[in-house]
Amino acid sequence: MTAQYTIAVIDDEPQIRKVLTIALESAGYKVISEGTANDGIIQIATSHPQLVILDIGLPGRDGYSVVKELRTWTNIPIIILSVRNEGEDIIRALDLGADDYLTKPFNTAELLARVRANIRRTQQADQIATFVNGTLEINFGSRNVRKKGEEVKLTNTEYLLLSLFANNIDKVLTHNYILKQIWGPSHTEDAQYLRVFIGQLRKKIEEIPSKPQLLVTEPAVGYRMKSVK
Repeated sequence: MTAQYTIAVIDDEPQIRKVLTIALESAGYKVISEGTANDGIIQIATSHPQLVILDIGLPGRDGYSVVKELRTWTNIPIIILSVRNEGEDIIRALDLGADDYLTKPFNTAELLARVRANIRRTQQADQIATFVNGTLEINFGSRNVRKKGEEVKLTNTEYLLLSLFANNIDKVLTHNYILKQIWGPSHTEDAQYLRVFIGQLRKKIEEIPSKPQLLVTEPAVGYRMKSVK
């Protein structure tokens, strides 16, 4: 493991940040750390780390809001490191988009193993570089989308939505599942909100948006991306 991998640590306890920095740097990682949610988000946006270790009990804004915000624009692995060990806390963090959860006090060796595992999963996902369905092409590594060879400009939310369908091709995804995956559990009833984004996405990737061939509606259930030649 080399310092090419950067880990962002967001925790309001200086001693924890120090312990994590020592452990991670000893394992060959570069570490950036912040003590507040807002500073941590800014650091992640500017430094582009490969993984985030995040505390839930942050001042001002809690870690849940950080996970929710990050998932609007990045799929970076997030490991929650918290004193909260109730099942509902763990489920809430994972439902919002966290990838792993470890409680304090923690075993350093176990934490490092989880860091390695999450980075390895990300690398493996990136190796599945290109998705092709008909004239639609998605490069997951560069987040580049093309239709008939021409680049398609998508917002971050549109890209996340398209990627969700591409990774579940030919599967029916319910309204609630899609809303939960993209916007979080607080939006599971906002079907109209989802219809707006589906309409925008169809305008960009379908030949005839009013007669979609890729993103089809499953009446009263949800949507599905169909395999096409």
